Amino acid sequence: MNTKQGINVLSLFDGISIAQLSLKKLKVPIANYYSSEIDKNAIKVAQHHFPETKQLGDVRILEGKSLPKIDLLTCGSPCQDLSSLRKDRKGLEGDKSSLFFHALRLLQETQPKYWLFENVASMSWTDRNRMDTLLGVEGVTINSNIISAQNRHRIYWTNIPFTIPDNKYIVLDDIIEDGYTDSIKGLCVLTKNISHTKKGLVRYITKSIGNIVYIDKSFSDLSKTEKLNRIHNMSDAEAKALFRLLYIGELEKLQTLPAGYVDDILKKTASTHAIGNGFTLEIIKHIFSSAKF
Repeated sequence: MNTKQGINVLSLFDGISIAQLSLKKLKVPIANYYSSEIDKNAIKVAQHHFPETKQLGDVRILEGKSLPKIDLLTCGSPCQDLSSLRKDRKGLEGDKSSLFFHALRLLQETQPKYWLFENVASMSWTDRNRMDTLLGVEGVTINSNIISAQNRHRIYWTNIPFTIPDNKYIVLDDIIEDGYTDSIKGLCVLTKNISHTKKGLVRYITKSIGNIVYIDKSFSDLSKTEKLNRIHNMSDAEAKALFRLLYIGELEKLQTLPAGYVDDILKKTASTHAIGNGFTLEIIKHIFSSAKF
């Protein structure tokens, strides 16, 4: 592979192009970076940082024969039908997660030197074993908490030989800009957070869903039961004064992204969605660092 000329990359479900950011940070020269993505906000972020990206659109109509020799293929196909968060999940046969088969087709059509697939670790064992078989390798589960302040279990299938990253012991308190936390690690960045309401606060306390920061330290130090008793007769306004949702800059830190990578480009809701759908930068960077480009 002629690294002076650069490599050809095909990134399926490219999102905000964290795979490209990883390669840039590793100083891997890129000749052509082909992105298959349909989300307009994600494309906006990718093109802002990497205007040379060649956007190819929908993975379902993409054909490997239309591309030059691909050196690296990456894929973070939709997880909605695989995740345990969806009670009626249909697995790999679901409308969104079945797009994996188009990625598998393109992997077979392009035959890249290196490839990397990623998806949620909460999928059923049936789907995981099926993906292991179809990809020909056993997926490796990595929790992003070893290099960041969030718990984010993901499975990585790749032909790049790599080791698990060393634990950096980063906690949630290390990344929040103000306020107080009762959690050592944040929860996985979701595309939708809890609502900033009394109901949202109760949901966080009782079910540990979402990420919040307490504004009042005395409230933060209370037990779960004491917190619930305190807010029982509160109004929405009083409850909202006790906590805030994480800032977009803090969500970027949970995904180990550079400050302002998304926050300076998209509005809040779109930013949360884009960050939640993306790779954890430092995990992808670590895996790519073992490839001999």
